[in-house]
Amino acid sequence: SFVDPTTVNFPSNMAAVVGPNGCGKSNIIDAVRWVMGESSAKNLRGESMTDVIFNGSSGRKPVSQASIELVFDNSETTLVGEYAAYAEISIRRKVTRDGQNSYYLNGTKCRRRDITDIFLGTGLGPRSYSIIEQGMISKLIEAKPEELRNFIEEAAGISKYKERRRETENRIRRTQENLARLTDLREELERQLERLHRQAQAAEKYREYKAQERQLKARLSALRWRGLDEQVRQRESVIGDQGVSHEALVAEQRNADASIERLRDGHHELSE
Repeated sequence: SFVDPTTVNFPSNMAAVVGPNGCGKSNIIDAVRWVMGESSAKNLRGESMTDVIFNGSSGRKPVSQASIELVFDNSETTLVGEYAAYAEISIRRKVTRDGQNSYYLNGTKCRRRDITDIFLGTGLGPRSYSIIEQGMISKLIEAKPEELRNFIEEAAGISKYKERRRETENRIRRTQENLARLTDLREELERQLERLHRQAQAAEKYREYKAQERQLKARLSALRWRGLDEQVRQRESVIGDQGVSHEALVAEQRNADASIERLRDGHHELSE
């Protein structure tokens, strides 16, 4: 409904938006809820957050983004905490066609949670009692006790502490889950460590056995070498003895040949 920059003033503590059907009343309310951190497109009568961007008409082209800025008068120091000293508090939210949301608090980029946190317990918020839509009065009258209690707690400022308690409980739960995972991880690491310890012992035994094997092989090789060396010496001794015997036999053969030759000579002389 609002493709051009539009300023809506709320001159008093209570303001009503009225007008004919289709003039943009609901869009103004949706804009306030959206800039205060509404995260459900369905609660803004859309399918996705990009539905808040002007999608074009017969006379206007679509635009690439939507931006809302809400400025609060804090001259009476209604807010407490780090922003209590500011006379004005401005919050702005911007969304682009690719679905990227940006939040700004007094011109400084921030998180969505920073905006929702600053208004906790003040009655201001995307779904608080400060925004009364059509049919909400009858909804309050017909509300279930639990729903009515939520409105009363928000008005009394209790919701802030309930939100803090819920966040603390969630942190405790996440811490417990992390501790449980760490316990499982520690047990798994202990099992792996035990396996590695056994493998290390087996490897150490293997090294010891291999060292013993090398020593035994060295001893066996030395024994074999000494045995072969002894055999060689024995055979060399036998060969030496046989050489001496051979020389003696050769000498005897020579003596025998000489004797035969002398006998032949003597026989020849006798024959003559």
